[in-house]
Amino acid sequence: MQVGMIGLGRMGADIVRRLTQHGHQCVVHDVRPAAIAALEAEGAVGADSLATMVSKLSAPRTVWLMVPAATVEETLAQITPLLSPGDILIDGGNSHFRDGIRRGAELGQKQIHFVDVGTSGGIAGLKRGYCLMIGGEKDVVTHLTPIFRALAPGGNDGPEAVKAAGQHASDDRAAAEYGYLHCGQHGAGHFVKMVHNGIEYGMMAAIAEGLNILKQADIGKHAQEVGAEITPLRNPEYYQYDFALPEIAEVWRHGSVIDSWLLDRIAGALRGDPALSQFAGHVSDSGEGRWTLEAAIDEAVPAPVLSAALFSRFSSRGQDGFANQVLSAMRHAFGGHHETVAKASVPSSKSDS
Repeated sequence: MQVGMIGLGRMGADIVRRLTQHGHQCVVHDVRPAAIAALEAEGAVGADSLATMVSKLSAPRTVWLMVPAATVEETLAQITPLLSPGDILIDGGNSHFRDGIRRGAELGQKQIHFVDVGTSGGIAGLKRGYCLMIGGEKDVVTHLTPIFRALAPGGNDGPEAVKAAGQHASDDRAAAEYGYLHCGQHGAGHFVKMVHNGIEYGMMAAIAEGLNILKQADIGKHAQEVGAEITPLRNPEYYQYDFALPEIAEVWRHGSVIDSWLLDRIAGALRGDPALSQFAGHVSDSGEGRWTLEAAIDEAVPAPVLSAALFSRFSSRGQDGFANQVLSAMRHAFGGHHETVAKASVPSSKSDS
């Protein structure tokens, strides 16, 4: 099939590469000429403008947007007037599912089909394949099946294997086992991806907190400050461990209950830099965790783990600073408590023996 790709960042460029490897033709556009040139050198057809891209696509056209959620609306406003009835617009980024519902209705009035595709796989997707969660009209999704089968992990055996497996999956279970799924009407793909990312926040937070407990398990080896404002470590002899975090993360990858793709990633990072010195610990959130909690509130569904993981990200960016100042001010106001600034810990004489 022929696909127009708008947005050649990490995900967009690798989606083009994977489609090209499976025999599909990609016409590509990006605001950065160098990004277009790089993919032209790998077999894609470059387009220096949206109008040029559309002119190089055969009707009915399929155009895939892989741009940040904040720029989808602007991009749609530019590309929609260039399209014709029967064309298909795919939003493969992390857009809000409510926007997907609205966009599907608005484009439908112009007889342009809209498909929202939640795409998971990250920078490993080129080799490993992408998990695709899809919303839109059933017949349109079926028409796009060759694209989805090429991108999904089940397509790792190459284009001939994908073709031999059939152009269309006969049922949802077969498609899901292949690595893609039509989840429902407009917005359904992004809804499922939204919750997926909310879960991801919680899983990442659990791994991070556990490794931090292991990292601090040598606290008993360090001299402890004494004072009315400091809770004493009552049994320092229990915390005399020097855990090798890279090796622990590695052993967990082999047969443990928490073995996972996320654990694979942090194990690799720890191998290269056990102190993770290149990271400041400023953790961003791109919106999906917030939207997941909004849905949980609307549905009256408890989600304490996911909410704690999201709020932890806010704290990592210093957004709890003033709240902590308020706490200190209140303690001082009602009890005359003065702040105690922790000093850098040093090994105690006991631990040196």
